[in-house]
Amino acid sequence: MPYVVTQSCCADASCVVACPVNCIHPAPGEPGFATAEMLYVDPRSCVGCGACTTACPVGAVVPDTALTPEQEPFRELNAAYYDAFPHADRAPLALVPPQRRLQRPRPVRVAVVGAGPAGLYTADELLTHPEVTVDVLDRLPTPYGLLRAGVAPDHQHTKEAERLFRAIEEQPGFRYLLGVEVGRDVTSAELAERYDAVVWTVGASADRRLGVPGEDLAGSASATALVGWYNGHPDHRDLVVDLAHERVVVIGNGNVALDVARVLTADADELARTDVADHALVALRDSAVRELVVVGRRGPGQASFTTPELVGLAGLARSGAVDVVVDLGGAAPEELAGDDLRTRVLRELAGRTPDPTRRRIVLRFLASPTRLLGTDRVAGVELVRNELVPDAAGVPRAKATDETEVLEAGMVLRSVGYRGVPVDGLPHDPVSGTVPNEQGRVEPGTYVAGWVKRGPTGFLGTNKSCAQETVGTLLDDLDSGLLEERTTRAGDLRRLLDARGVHVVDLAGWRAIDREERRRGEAAGRPRVKLTDPDEMLETVRSAGRRGRRRLSASSR
Repeated sequence: MPYVVTQSCCADASCVVACPVNCIHPAPGEPGFATAEMLYVDPRSCVGCGACTTACPVGAVVPDTALTPEQEPFRELNAAYYDAFPHADRAPLALVPPQRRLQRPRPVRVAVVGAGPAGLYTADELLTHPEVTVDVLDRLPTPYGLLRAGVAPDHQHTKEAERLFRAIEEQPGFRYLLGVEVGRDVTSAELAERYDAVVWTVGASADRRLGVPGEDLAGSASATALVGWYNGHPDHRDLVVDLAHERVVVIGNGNVALDVARVLTADADELARTDVADHALVALRDSAVRELVVVGRRGPGQASFTTPELVGLAGLARSGAVDVVVDLGGAAPEELAGDDLRTRVLRELAGRTPDPTRRRIVLRFLASPTRLLGTDRVAGVELVRNELVPDAAGVPRAKATDETEVLEAGMVLRSVGYRGVPVDGLPHDPVSGTVPNEQGRVEPGTYVAGWVKRGPTGFLGTNKSCAQETVGTLLDDLDSGLLEERTTRAGDLRRLLDARGVHVVDLAGWRAIDREERRRGEAAGRPRVKLTDPDEMLETVRSAGRRGRRRLSASSR
């Protein structure tokens, strides 16, 4: 009974280390690990022991006998990887390198700015050294970054990675300083005075613009903001989302675009079983949206979405939850003539007969927006048809033709990528949107990990290998004496923040917020009901503190 990795794979490689026969690839250190869409189990060498499914933080590894009809394509996807990459020279056991130890043992204090996956993986790597203590700062009162506010609510399995992060934050030497914004509550210079090193993991917080007329009309927004809106991110909870129109257009066809398409066309009763934000659920119940058009500038062979996400979308179509239509935009039929799984899934979707009673997702290829139409608000988008023209290297590029058309739409969402914004006190590369660095080192004592380091690429688990590289560089600097002992220059940061009246949320405070959200969720038959107002979050923390003090006082009598 071989096991199969399915759609919710986070690629953090916990399963690779657990596997006793080294049958899960690509593994850390192998080509493609940091960029692979997911990990894959070799069905020919899997012994069916189940160690991988126990280690998986998101429940993505299942026995082949337990695959649902929607998951069946992943059986082939796992096997196809090994047809292309046989790994015939694999070792009999998964190899775990020996634990590194500091050559100059001494107490080391590190600040990690950003409590998303990159920040927590960085803290985890640092805390394997008993000499190191880590303070994790974030401007929000809640941690987990895009895991909490970026993963679509219908992907609850992916959000189970919270279990891994809970284990990290319970380690000795770990401390949260949440609700603390660097630049507002404390300066980067004050961090440098109090820590041996500062690691910035602040991500890529802005979205790329289309650069076409009409982009600033009401009804035009970024998919990033909409994702934050339906996930309850405090920055986007007040976003005006008008769903009183039959058609929404998303420009860009990456995974985020597919997430938005699924959520805006989903059955509200199904979403009500998830952690979707309450305000979004109310709006989605009243939604008039019947069609979501996902527009890609190139052909199906160059689409940005991953094969696992496409397979998941096709599963929804087969189940009757939504119609999925493939519009080649004038491309030649041979675009779908290949025999790989991705092309076959697209071909199957293209051959389906639409059901006019269902909501519909249209995958439209070979089109680009030229302008958004409307006066006070968006009324439509003008598209130009593209054709593929190979460049000097033979890479197909989109070239605009003279053909245009207008799609009526009440909302247009741009989903053409994220970009990093400058971080005060750090260098910035405006082209890549990253902080220039060498294997995570900006300069001795200042480091980066995650999207601020490598750009908005990779998946959840990519942050683990990225953090490992950065921490390795930091440890090299410690061992070589490049980091002088600076922690005696200034006092503890928490005391400074308390003196300034900053409402710091520590681990106990985050646990109080988490308990309250889960309590409300249990009452509603949902995983959690998120708190979206930072003031309500802080009051929840204070109330929990008051109850704790009363219990302590009563027990001491």
